[in-house]
Amino acid sequence: MHALHKLLLFHLLTSLGRDALGSKIINGKKAPENSMQYMVSLQTSKGEHECGGFLISEDFVVTAAHCNGCKVVLGTHNLKACGIERSIVKWCKHKNYKNVGEGNDIMLLKLSQKVQLDNSVQTIQLPTSEMNIGDKENCQVAGWGKTQTNGPAVDELRVVDVSTINKQVCERRWADLPLPDNVICAGGYKTNKGFCQGDSGGPLVCNGKAVGIVSFNMGHNCNYPNFPNVYTDISKYLPWIDNVLQQKNC
Repeated sequence: MHALHKLLLFHLLTSLGRDALGSKIINGKKAPENSMQYMVSLQTSKGEHECGGFLISEDFVVTAAHCNGCKVVLGTHNLKACGIERSIVKWCKHKNYKNVGEGNDIMLLKLSQKVQLDNSVQTIQLPTSEMNIGDKENCQVAGWGKTQTNGPAVDELRVVDVSTINKQVCERRWADLPLPDNVICAGGYKTNKGFCQGDSGGPLVCNGKAVGIVSFNMGHNCNYPNFPNVYTDISKYLPWIDNVLQQKNC
């Protein structure tokens, strides 16, 4: 039955289209200048923004496995402004990723060449060991896109404060469509703040470290509260991440 529920979750998310996934920021604010220099826009060849991501080394970006794109833009909060562009040469999806409903929604992107770290581009730290995120920790999530259900996208990076949600509470809310393993819940439940439809892959940042990756919410509805927002728990994938970074290959 558990496998059936996961299959139902997958079909529900995919039947709603790509917009069922994402991190468009609800009730957030414009990100301050000279902040979040690790944020990355994953784009199509035509320069259309597809997903968020974040820089963890001079030549690797982390995003969600369900994301698509062939290049990244760094060093700018405004997608209409000129940023630093790099093509992608390797898409390293986790080997166990099948769909968002079954988890492992994490991917590393190998850039065509290293970026120089400076005042406009910086990396963000990951957890140093496997961790269990506590209840009601204050964190942030950022992204480009819609600021309300069926609303317009935005060009400037927006950020919102969210609190982590007890895993048992989250599991009960998602009881009819059980959560995959290795996830964190934050925002989108008993609050009017969280992420919405559009681009995924952005980081959940707690205490200055990227601890989660935006994976999915429930349907097209961003009129919170309803279901907790779900992130991939980065700390559960540290050995895999380290291996990719060392080998410079998938």
